[in-house]
Amino acid sequence: MSAEFWAGYLSGAVGIVIGNPLDMVKVRLQVARAAAPVLGYGALNGLLFVSYQRTEAALGQAHGDSLWTTWLAGAVGGLCTWVVSTPTELVKCRAQVSEPVVSSWTVARHMWRAGGIRALYFGGSVTALRDSVGYGFYFWSYRLANSWWPLPSSPSLRHKAPRILLCGGLAGIVTWASVFPLDVVKSRVQARPWQAARQCSGALQVAREMFRDEGARAFFRGLTVCSIRAFIVNAVQWAVYESIVHDLCNMPDAR
Repeated sequence: MSAEFWAGYLSGAVGIVIGNPLDMVKVRLQVARAAAPVLGYGALNGLLFVSYQRTEAALGQAHGDSLWTTWLAGAVGGLCTWVVSTPTELVKCRAQVSEPVVSSWTVARHMWRAGGIRALYFGGSVTALRDSVGYGFYFWSYRLANSWWPLPSSPSLRHKAPRILLCGGLAGIVTWASVFPLDVVKSRVQARPWQAARQCSGALQVAREMFRDEGARAFFRGLTVCSIRAFIVNAVQWAVYESIVHDLCNMPDAR
């Protein structure tokens, strides 16, 4: 497999290990424990980076290199992760708000028995929308932030490290700020009991109920915690990703 996939896979796994404690706080704030599935998020991140890189290369050849092609490539990459992100997010949300505490695998088995593959992909539409928009801004903001930080010609990875960390952290904040209301709605949808979820008409109904009962503030509950988590996790993820890509691309067999 490509360097982008393995770099994305490992950086995603590291990001989940670091960010899961704060992510649990975010989900609990949104909808009112258990480890997030690291393997699922590793695969998601690997798929994201591969699809982004391939799409950006194709768009660059057809339309030239620009920030809008970066955004579009990120959106396509985010959409490609839907097949992994929807069941992973569903299991994560339900595991984190469950009482008593249950494992992610227990939640997944329960959902499968309750409704099969359909149950595991509940909330898929709002998840796909969130991921496509969010990852569009993710890569767009990372590239934009990098363009504001000039470096000497042929810098070493060590010299680029502060820029990677800061730009990665800022990209994480921009991403979540752009889609946070969608993420709140998604969490509410996916955290509902399966029987109640089957009777719900979807994300729009949940959003209307939230606005009617709790006002506009409900759509931004947990944003501060999420922003802190986003900066830390994405700073580390980008640092791990860039480091692994650099090492893999400079291996003797890769030349």
